Amino acid sequence: MGDGWTVLTFRGVPLRIQPSWLFSLAIFTVLFQGRYSVDMSPELSVPLSWALALATALLLFASVLLHELGHALMAVREGVKVLSITLFHLGGIARVEKDCDTAMGSLRIAAAGPLVSLLLALALLMAASPSTQISPVLPMLCTQIGLLNLMLGLFNLLPGLPLDGGLILKALVWKFSGSQQRGVQVASASGRALATLMILLGGVLLFQGGGFNGLMLMLIGWFGLGANRSQTQMLMLQKVLKDTRVADAAGRRFRVLESDQTLRRLSQLRLQDNENQRGADWVLVCHGGRWLGWVDDRPLRDLPVQHWDDHRIGDHLQPLSILSSIEDKAPLWQAVLALEESEHGRLLVLSPAGLPSGTIDRMDLGEAVLKQLGVRLPAPILEEARKRNNYPLGLVVLPQIVGSMEVSSGSSASDASSA
Repeated sequence: MGDGWTVLTFRGVPLRIQPSWLFSLAIFTVLFQGRYSVDMSPELSVPLSWALALATALLLFASVLLHELGHALMAVREGVKVLSITLFHLGGIARVEKDCDTAMGSLRIAAAGPLVSLLLALALLMAASPSTQISPVLPMLCTQIGLLNLMLGLFNLLPGLPLDGGLILKALVWKFSGSQQRGVQVASASGRALATLMILLGGVLLFQGGGFNGLMLMLIGWFGLGANRSQTQMLMLQKVLKDTRVADAAGRRFRVLESDQTLRRLSQLRLQDNENQRGADWVLVCHGGRWLGWVDDRPLRDLPVQHWDDHRIGDHLQPLSILSSIEDKAPLWQAVLALEESEHGRLLVLSPAGLPSGTIDRMDLGEAVLKQLGVRLPAPILEEARKRNNYPLGLVVLPQIVGSMEVSSGSSASDASSA
């Protein structure tokens, strides 16, 4: 799902709508107009029925927005940064930077949305009868929106991901088992069962003449299965990032020169790199089997060509410690974080003895992840990503995924809640 259109900003949080939301708005307007024209045909003109239907549809999505704001405000209260709130055809989603650090904090964030919906439902249903004195159409409008909020709140409390009830279930399992990953697994399994049940019940309703209701139930179930599948894939990806070691992904993007070789030899290596069209390798310097440091291209730029034979590599050494590095036994998620902070977009991989054993860049890491997931991409796509020193297609979100992982407790979580 893309970013959509930003319509306004609330306390620094962009509120967005997807293009698909307009289609959903039109469908609900037509449905509400049909109902109003039947239930209140003597009292409403056709233009007024359409205006009331549009207002009802807009108020429905305003309720969804308030639901998501409930999540967002509670997330801020728990110290979690909210990235955006987006409305789309099946509801809304509040994206946060990372999952809450505690089980009970996650529970409060998940429960805030349904609580807002249920409180709105109570307020609107109680206001329906007194509103008769203001306008004859207000009781029906209040009742309609109140019942929709009641359905929204209760539906979201169903115990399965990606619903809020699934997030509550995840938090409870996390609290009592001590494992956040176990909570996600239980909530995902429950979500798959609920989504499958919705599809089956929708099919039965459709077969028995339920028409639109059966179709909608099947669509919601299908959407739930898709979202649940995404959650499962996220778990698999996070597991790969935690279980795979840097040594399993490392390449060797460095050359080795002796300190007594001349700068002209360095120039020859750079000509070879240009022919490969994949960027310059690091040049590490040693002498007598001992690592001394590394050298960049600055001497070639600063000195005239006729002096390259007079200067030795060892005269222009820089310490290895200034290169971004990582231990070969470190998990891949640590490499993702280190690569984002690295000036060169590449890390020097160190053996247990602290000696250079290889390098790792975004493409090396991406290829290792794809291999563990059993995914193959066409060679041209991989080559283009390597030239740009970027993650392969589909893995560009790795920094955001790692940012949402609760790595300190050996567990992970999703970064979204949906209405």
